[in-house]
Parts: sequence; structure tokens; C-alpha cells
Amino acid sequence: MKKILSVFAIAVMGGVAALGLNQLFFKPATLAGNANTQTQMHYTNAVSTGAPIDFRDAAEGTVHAVVHILTKFTTQQTYYDPFQGFFGGGNGMQIVPKQQEASGSGVIIANDGYIVTNYHVVENADNITVTLNDKRTYDAKVIGTDPNTDLAVIKIEEKNLPFISYGNSDDVKVGEWVLAVGNPFNLTSTVTAGIVSAKARNINLISSNGSGSGAVESFIQTDAAVNPGNSGGALVNTSGQLVGINSAIASSTGSFSGYSFAIPVNLVRKVVADLIEFGTVQRGYLGVNIRDVDANLVKEKNLDKLSGVYVDGVVDGGSSAEAGIEAGDVITKVGDVEVNNTSELQEQVNRFRPGDKVVITYARGSKEKTANVTLLNKNNAASLLKKDDKVNEAETLGATFETVAPEDMQRLNIDNGLRVSKLEAGKLRNSGIREGFIITTVDKNKVSTPDELKKILDNKKGGILIEGVYPNGSRAYYAFGM
Repeated sequence: MKKILSVFAIAVMGGVAALGLNQLFFKPATLAGNANTQTQMHYTNAVSTGAPIDFRDAAEGTVHAVVHILTKFTTQQTYYDPFQGFFGGGNGMQIVPKQQEASGSGVIIANDGYIVTNYHVVENADNITVTLNDKRTYDAKVIGTDPNTDLAVIKIEEKNLPFISYGNSDDVKVGEWVLAVGNPFNLTSTVTAGIVSAKARNINLISSNGSGSGAVESFIQTDAAVNPGNSGGALVNTSGQLVGINSAIASSTGSFSGYSFAIPVNLVRKVVADLIEFGTVQRGYLGVNIRDVDANLVKEKNLDKLSGVYVDGVVDGGSSAEAGIEAGDVITKVGDVEVNNTSELQEQVNRFRPGDKVVITYARGSKEKTANVTLLNKNNAASLLKKDDKVNEAETLGATFETVAPEDMQRLNIDNGLRVSKLEAGKLRNSGIREGFIITTVDKNKVSTPDELKKILDNKKGGILIEGVYPNGSRAYYAFGM
């Protein structure tokens, strides 16, 4: 009995000792455990307060309205043929057409076959084939294009097609869930999910691809996985409404690296309506030179606030000048919409047409003012443009020209030429021509004046071969399609 009591006493003492040691040495761990428990409970409560996110309805309602677009186009390849130069005279340069293919995605926006996609998907296409999600295929025709927003409208002849309804990109919030729907490899539509990372992003993509100073960039940035074949596909909210057209990715490899960019649907809607109704975009202009307001500008110009868009200058006879807006003013609103960077301002203004009246709120010093601005077109008129309106050679080719001085022709050993004095958007810059290049012949025809160049290019179809020389004497050859 004593032996049993001894064992029992030892056991009790061991238990008390263990309990004491636990309290002494492991008390911090217990507190940490409580903290973790509280954190876990807080997380669980936070999750349980909202309905679970379900993308199934949004995906099902949109995949059938996203199509695959296959384009065929002709490029002009230039090579040197020494035998032609030896036997047939000439310089031996040959231009050979080459058929190529490209693909992308598109979004059906009306049940009678209108489809919106990116301009760069259908650019220079000779033939466009559209494949629906159910594998039906159609030939498509181009209704209109707008390189300045990287948008295009094409159409197939079919009725009762599934389509995606427009949403409101102004209502899209950072952190909101969105779906990217595309048909990149003609394997039926695919869906990826992500959140809105930012709005009104300008990544200089459109202008760098040849759209010049008229480029309008105000992208919705997301982290939904988008790859090159998704260009022209849909960005939709969890209700299945179209909030953007996917256009670009941020990548050094050509594959998705974490960020993608979509054209906001409120801008898309206006451009699409113009292209369908007029065949061209009716773009209103404020007639101002603008800058983002940052800390350096606030200090430099002694501004009151770090917000709005700074007016660096106004165009004589332009919309803003006529309404009383001056250089040094800071635009804060277009209508009821606040603008805090140039991208936001451009996006808002580009929703209107020439002749539309817009209320602009701006700050002049410490005073807030408003102006009723009547937007004008690029020719400083309030009228709409016609699709058939002829444009000058600068708008067609993205260049302005000047004649070549006789002493320069003598130095370069040429007897004629037309100098490219300035490059913006257009075919010349896209073909690789640089400013200062002197065009000597176009398709073997000598050129010395802008009128001669225009006469050659009028109604020209197919490939164009341009020959010329740079100021350093190096000769060059460029080819592009009209």
C-alpha cells in the first residue's frame, strides 16, 4: 500500500511540475496561439460576411459571344537580285509579296453580327475569317477602324447571335473582380479571372505603334491572364457585362507576365457607334496642350493643389480658347467626372463629338470656374466629318515633306528628291523610314514635290517600293502596302 501511495505521490508531483514548467516556459507560445486564433476568427468572420464569388454565370453568359479572328495579309519583302542588275539594268532591288496570317479575338456586340476587336488584329488584312464558339465560320468585312484607340468594327452576315451587353467602365473600381474572355487559338473561348489593378493607365503603346499624337490611352489595368491571341477579347464584370476590350500585356517575353490592359467600354461604345454610323470616328477636341500635375509642377507653378490636369497652352481659335480657358488653368472636371491625369481627361473628352457642348470645371489660382465648351473637330470646326473626306498626304503617310536644296542634291549625287521633314503616325514610320530621308523614286517614278508623291499614291493598291538616300549618303529601300 505504501508503495502504491508513493507511486501516486510521485505521479501527482510530476504532473504539478509539468504544469508549472508549461506555465513558466511556454506561456508566450500560448499567447501567440491566442493571437493566431483571434486572427483566424477575424479572417473567417470577414469571409463569411460576403457571398462567395462565383464566376460561372458571367463566364457562361459571355464565352459564346467571343470569337476567334484569323486574318490573311500581304507583306512586301525586298531583296537584292544581282542578276537583274547585271543583265537587265536597274539597281537589282526586287519586291516580292508574301502571304502571312495572324489571329486574335473579337466580341459580338449585336445579334446581327457586329463585332468589336483591336485595330492591330485586322490591320492591313486582305481576308478576315471569324469562328464562333460553336465552330461556325464566316467571312467578315471591315466596317471601320480607329488606330488612335486601337479599335475596329467588323461584321459577319448572321442573325440571332449571342452578344455581350455594355457595362459602365466608370463604375469599375480598383480591386474589383473581372474576367478576361478570349478565343486565342481557335480552341473555343477561354476565361481567366483577376482584379482591376488600376485605371486610366497610359503605357505609350498605341502611339509607339504608329498612331502619333492623336493616340488615346486610358487603359484599365488588370492581373487577369491575357496572352497575345486574346487581343480584342472581352473584359467583363462578375455580372457578365462588357467593361473593356483587352488590348495589351506588359511583357518583355511576349507572354503574360502579370499585367494586362483593356480599353474602357465607355470609350469603346462611342468609337463603335461612330464607326457604324459614320465610318470614321467623330472626335471632339478641347484645343489645349496638357500636362499631369505632380509635385514638381505644383512647386514650379505655385499651384494650390496636387490634382487636376494642367493647361500648358491653348490653340488659337480652338474650343478652350473660345470658352475663355487659358494657359495656367487646371482642369478638374469634365461634366460631373473628376479628372486627375491626362489619360482621364482624354478619355472623357473622346466620348463626345464635334459640336457637343461640355461643361469644363477648372481652377485659376484659388478660384474655381466653369466654362461651357463647344468641342471642335481637328479642323477647328463644329461639323462632323464625312467618311469620304480626303486627307492630305501628312495624314495618310504620317509625314510632312520639304523640297531638297540644289546643293544637297549635288552633294548626294542625285538629281531629284523629296525630304521627309517630320514623322508622326502612318505608313512611312511603320515601314522604318526615319526623319531626314530623301525619297527619290516611288515605284520607279521620280519624286520631287508633295503633289507628285500624292499623284502616284492616289488610288494606289498593293505594294509600294520607295527608294532614297539619307543625308549621310547611305541609300535605303522601303516597302509597304496601300
